Amino acid sequence: MSTVWSIIGAIIAIIIAWWVVNVAFSIAWFLVKAIIAVVVAVAIFGLIKGSLKSKDRDRTR
Repeated sequence: MSTVWSIIGAIIAIIIAWWVVNVAFSIAWFLVKAIIAVVVAVAIFGLIKGSLKSKDRDRTR
């Protein structure tokens, strides 16, 4: 009977490990997407700010 419980315990451990790994990778992927979004936002902000500065310089001349 202990062999049956060992097999059931192993199956439950695999299911829990699968769920934990899935959650961990979901969180990691979310963080990677968030970092990429921040980098792209900073680049776009820099382009917009640079574009507006050059228009300001043209107006002052």
